[in-house]
Amino acid sequence: MSHIVVLGSTNMDLVAHVARAPERGETVTGHGFRTHPGGKGANQAVAAARAGGTVAMIGAVGEDAFGTRLRQELADAGVDTELLRLVPGPSGTAHIVVDDAGGNAIVVVPGANGSLTGLAPGDEHLIAAADTLLLQLEIPLGTVLAGAEAARRHGVRTVLTPAPAQTLPPGLLAATDLLVPNEHEAAALTGSRDPAEAARVLLDRVPEVVVTLGARGCLYAARGADQLLVPAPEVDPVDTTAAGDTFVGALAVALGEGRAMPDALAWAGTAAALSVQRAGAAPSMPHRSEIDASAGVVA
Repeated sequence: MSHIVVLGSTNMDLVAHVARAPERGETVTGHGFRTHPGGKGANQAVAAARAGGTVAMIGAVGEDAFGTRLRQELADAGVDTELLRLVPGPSGTAHIVVDDAGGNAIVVVPGANGSLTGLAPGDEHLIAAADTLLLQLEIPLGTVLAGAEAARRHGVRTVLTPAPAQTLPPGLLAATDLLVPNEHEAAALTGSRDPAEAARVLLDRVPEVVVTLGARGCLYAARGADQLLVPAPEVDPVDTTAAGDTFVGALAVALGEGRAMPDALAWAGTAAALSVQRAGAAPSMPHRSEIDASAGVVA
């Protein structure tokens, strides 16, 4: 079984459904609204837990009703929340517009996530006991770097999702084993809109890269090896909000179980394809039995 620690954000997602997203200065009428737990960190934690991993979450929630619900939802998904901090003030929120084609636009307000200004007592011990540390960029960069360096000290695989896209300190990339950007983040990091070229550039900084390509699947690159394009299952998307996080959570589980990278990528792609056929972030994430059934895995 995979042992995964997630160091990252927890947000309450406030989701408005519209026929099409508004242009700047425009008001449109929506046809649905819901709230549900999210945040890239929490999303990856839930995805990994549902995919069959043993998962612990390092993060922070506020002293509000959102914080209470966020903690409970993680626990209900089987995520260990012992080191999920409770801090004064509001929890993080994500304000999401989802159009009828399944596309989305998101504004994140960090809230309690901004209080994660370093590792707390017990955090490094938890990381040291894992086989994989999942990181994203919705908490202060210094803390992301501290987590990556702690993982490196203890020989723990570090998987970084560089979102939201921003300039990364060299030390963070040096402590990253596997970088998983989408094609837009890969372009922002390298200046190249060609995923294959972007992946080649990124290999100068990290040993392995997976560029996610949405409905086209993903591109895997590693030093000293040919690039590999892994297609995604063809589906009709309903909401793509958490597809990338579902992919990363499932990928971490597959790699922790010792699967070869091509098989791990295909299995994670199946999990992501299942997630986009349902509305919401955490509510859309499939359980292991569903992933295995869709991927044709024989128990």
